[in-house]
Amino acid sequence: MGDRKRSAAIIAEEVPTRMKPSNDPEPFAGRMKKREKKLLGDFFGLKDFGENLTTPAPGEESALMHAHCRQDEMILVLEGEPTLVTETNVTVLAPGMCVGFPAGGDAHHLVNRTRQDVENLEIGDRTAGDEATYPRDDFHAVLGEEGRWQFTRKDGTPYPGSGATD
Repeated sequence: MGDRKRSAAIIAEEVPTRMKPSNDPEPFAGRMKKREKKLLGDFFGLKDFGENLTTPAPGEESALMHAHCRQDEMILVLEGEPTLVTETNVTVLAPGMCVGFPAGGDAHHLVNRTRQDVENLEIGDRTAGDEATYPRDDFHAVLGEEGRWQFTRKDGTPYPGSGATD
């Protein structure tokens, strides 16, 4: 899908949902097994930044708590009331609210603690050499060549099947 070049306007909901809810290895992927992610940036063939329409089901996480060393990120809540969890704060968000995370900033993720789906737009750049740290998990990710994430434990031991893009 990433090789396509599209310029026509579309309805974001009509972009196919990624087949795997998460490319993170187990045991982490199971925490997002009911998350839907539509890779809007990939659909249009964007290379410098990504946009994802993400819908974590009730009880699900949008992603593992993480921070990027080189990538800026922004989240815009479109529907529902997800809970933003950082290392130092917990904030319930509402539709229309947004939050930004500069590279090297706070570790963060959204958790759907409600009984309804939430929907948010995630926007981030695709800076080469980015690394993601995960303060609550034995997990580390490095954005390798060709835009593929390489997943390891914090000691550098690779996870089986590491190398998918998320």
